[in-house]
Amino acid sequence: MGTGTPAGGAFGAHLRALRTGAGLSQEELAHSAGVSVRGLSDLERGRSRGPQRRTVQALAAALRLDPAAARELERLASPGRPRPAGAKTARPTAGTVGASGATASKPRPAGAVAHHTLALPRDLSDFTARGPALDRLLALVEDLDPARPPVAVVCGQPGLGKTSFAVHAAHVLAPHFPDGQFALDLRGMDPRPVAPRDALARLLRASGLPEDAVPADTEDRAGLLRSVLRERRVLLLLDNAADEEQVRPLLPGHGPSLTLVTSRHTLAGLEAVHRTELALLRREEAVELLTRIIGPERVLREAQAARDLADLCGHLPLAVRIAAQRLASRPGESIAKLATRLAAQDDRLDALRAGSLQIRAAFDLSYRQLGEHTRTVFRRAALASGPDFSPETAALLAGLPPRRAARCLQDLADAGLLQPHPTSDRYRFHDLLGLFAAEQAAEEDTPADITAARTRTDTWMLRRAAAAAQLFNPDHRPGDPCGDPDPATAPAGHEQAHTWLDAERAQWLAALHRAHAAGRHRQVLDTAEAMHWFSDRVLHWELWAEVFRRGVDSARALDSRHEEAVHLNYLSWAQDTCLHDHTTALTTARTALEAARAVDDRLQTGWALNYAATALIGLGRTEEAIAHLHRAADSLGGGSDTQSRFAELSTLNTLGRHLRQTGRAAEALAVHRRSEALCREDLPGQPHELLGLYLASARQHIGNDLAALHRWNEAEAPLRHAVTRFETAQMPAWSETARLDLGITLRHLGRTEEARETLTAAHANLSRLNNPRRLEAADHLRALEVLDPAAPHAGTA
Repeated sequence: MGTGTPAGGAFGAHLRALRTGAGLSQEELAHSAGVSVRGLSDLERGRSRGPQRRTVQALAAALRLDPAAARELERLASPGRPRPAGAKTARPTAGTVGASGATASKPRPAGAVAHHTLALPRDLSDFTARGPALDRLLALVEDLDPARPPVAVVCGQPGLGKTSFAVHAAHVLAPHFPDGQFALDLRGMDPRPVAPRDALARLLRASGLPEDAVPADTEDRAGLLRSVLRERRVLLLLDNAADEEQVRPLLPGHGPSLTLVTSRHTLAGLEAVHRTELALLRREEAVELLTRIIGPERVLREAQAARDLADLCGHLPLAVRIAAQRLASRPGESIAKLATRLAAQDDRLDALRAGSLQIRAAFDLSYRQLGEHTRTVFRRAALASGPDFSPETAALLAGLPPRRAARCLQDLADAGLLQPHPTSDRYRFHDLLGLFAAEQAAEEDTPADITAARTRTDTWMLRRAAAAAQLFNPDHRPGDPCGDPDPATAPAGHEQAHTWLDAERAQWLAALHRAHAAGRHRQVLDTAEAMHWFSDRVLHWELWAEVFRRGVDSARALDSRHEEAVHLNYLSWAQDTCLHDHTTALTTARTALEAARAVDDRLQTGWALNYAATALIGLGRTEEAIAHLHRAADSLGGGSDTQSRFAELSTLNTLGRHLRQTGRAAEALAVHRRSEALCREDLPGQPHELLGLYLASARQHIGNDLAALHRWNEAEAPLRHAVTRFETAQMPAWSETARLDLGITLRHLGRTEEARETLTAAHANLSRLNNPRRLEAADHLRALEVLDPAAPHAGTA
């Protein structure tokens, strides 16, 4: 077997001196030259054979060496390069028994193959990024065990640069494999990929066997290839593999070889392989690729446009390369001009074309390989709303049974056309693939097909959303029919319902809008009404204003004055609580009051006065608000039904809060004690959960009333009760305000460390919720710092 002399100290020391003289770290030089940090480190320490000429040229360019210095670096590198063993045998001699037992020609000695038809393709001089992936391959080579020759599968979606990476890696790793590097395109995207039998023949001939020495049988050819590779240090690049059956016969059995396999499919059935799943480039890496192709001057002149262009290409290497090569061929065109064109969604795939390179063509190759049902799932999934979608959405849009659609989604993920979520059963498109899928839907599906798919999906989604939200209705009883379109898979209990409504909110909200536009007003009202009780769990969702606005519009379309009043009240609540738009909320509440009085609805009259008061408080008109709340309590008092009781409790709690905030804490405490007592009065058939939440709210207010009266020791217990109860119910918008109130109380009790811990948690959680009281939490934390400047800083608003 041929060997090479290590690069040694001369080259390594000289390279290290050049790098440090240029003020570059190993990471910076490796990135600029397109080599791995490990490989560069080995060269500098003299642990590697001499680098290939193209590597030296890349290093010289990255170091900005003049021609004389570049020639000197090349001179020092050349003695260490591996050279083939000195056998001059032009063709094998007879006498070796092949894998099938027949007499075959003797393979050429290791290292003797100087020329063959499967030479590595040209490496890209502008290859960018992929350092960690390359380092993993280098580690694989360094730890190579001939008893288990490694196979590395490089997979991922179309356009990630799998072949470019594998070719670059093969060139970088070539010095480790002096007995040959062979690259074979298996044409996995063609209608008829290369058959394993033909691929074996080409590999055997490239290894030095003459045509008449290649067995006829596929298994015999596979065995002979394993025999040939047993003693050779060979790198095999099997590019564009179709499936496992095509690749498996080509793999070495023993010997110091490395096999790189690229495929748009995951090849999950290949056993004992190392997987390199390429990801999208980071934004800075995409800009670096652009820079290498069109030059740093143009990128520096339009730095923001370059970043925008990288984003519009979705950080997909092929898309960035096409855009860059288009710019390179038009040196007078600005980056901003191309970015503006790409920003027009309808034109983006057309614009991503440079000569024979087309992003659409790359996607189309994979799409045409799919079966009929899988193609339908792919293009119809583009109709889904939101950043990702579930298998049930895909099945509904495609009009397929769920199990069949799930298999199609797995096939699409294996083909790199969809990105599966790492922890949940959901999928998403890369932006450009999503545009391509939408194109296919527009071309292959009729408008009637698309309308039917959306209507079918929207109807199902709204029924499931309403059924899930109804689980939060205090009048709902376990086991009651809920109208879910598929009871077998329906969410069971609050946690599952909350999870589903959150995951699918973009989908059911879009369905609600389309139902309203289509005139399905009863469906809109039923959905919006069902959402009413669930909306209290997620006050930070700004979408509630959209939901209840659609409810108001549909009630008016149906000429239902009562439902108009109901949904106007819901809308006023959303405008005030979720959007913090107090002026609009007051106008809406007054309109609700008119509608409620027109139909003599005492319950909705009370709610309208309540919501008007809340908006008035937000506008600083406190005395008017308190007067509204007294009138609301009078309207609602004495009601024995569930809805009236809850409305009265809400009104009392709100009234007491505003009395406290105007300095009338003793009056507030009396009102909240009345609310607490009402929570303990039984409502026939009423579950305790919602009453328990109202009780927690009353006790939070009682704690704050006591704090306002400086009865700090008495305030702690009711506030702790409120935090615990709201946490158990998974209502962060409520639990975190109660936690802030508890932290303030602890601070006044002089329990500094406990107060700091509580306030820090409240501040962090309120910030995540974008709750205005995060500013109050920050103020109290700063006050603690004044007391103890050495304490760790907990952050500011």
